Amino acid sequence: MKKKKLFHATVLCVLFCLTVLMTVASEASTRMPTFALESVRDGKIIKSDSFQGKVLLLTFFATWCPPCAEEVPVLRKLHNELEGAGFSVVGLSVDQQGAAVVAKFIEKQDITYPVLLAEAQTTIDFGGVYGIPVAFLVNKSGNVVKKYTGYIQHDILEKDIRGLLN
Repeated sequence: MKKKKLFHATVLCVLFCLTVLMTVASEASTRMPTFALESVRDGKIIKSDSFQGKVLLLTFFATWCPPCAEEVPVLRKLHNELEGAGFSVVGLSVDQQGAAVVAKFIEKQDITYPVLLAEAQTTIDFGGVYGIPVAFLVNKSGNVVKKYTGYIQHDILEKDIRGLLN
């Protein structure tokens, strides 16, 4: 009887572990949603496929959000340091006041990476953006491999990004 219970416990443990591994694997291979959004800088439409083959950090933010403003220097530094290696930060503004407000924020914060105006559908396509800042790390194959909620420290982001660039 004890052997039978041990066998059942082992089988349940193995099934649980397989379920967890399959869940992690499926999350790691989630395709980045496609988008075509207006650039704050020049009003041109930027399509997601224009970043093909790059590692991306897509960050949803708003100009009125203190943690969003706090992380800009970290994002700017990462973008500037790693742009030549095939990396880009892409800011996705959820501001409702329009491009002029976001453009002032870009200038004040000296943002060097692309900033686009996110649409309501964009937040839905990314699984629902319920708080900001929130960022998605995308590998060279166009798969979302990690989601960051809230302010993320430079060393954590850099480690994750460099891991995908190598």
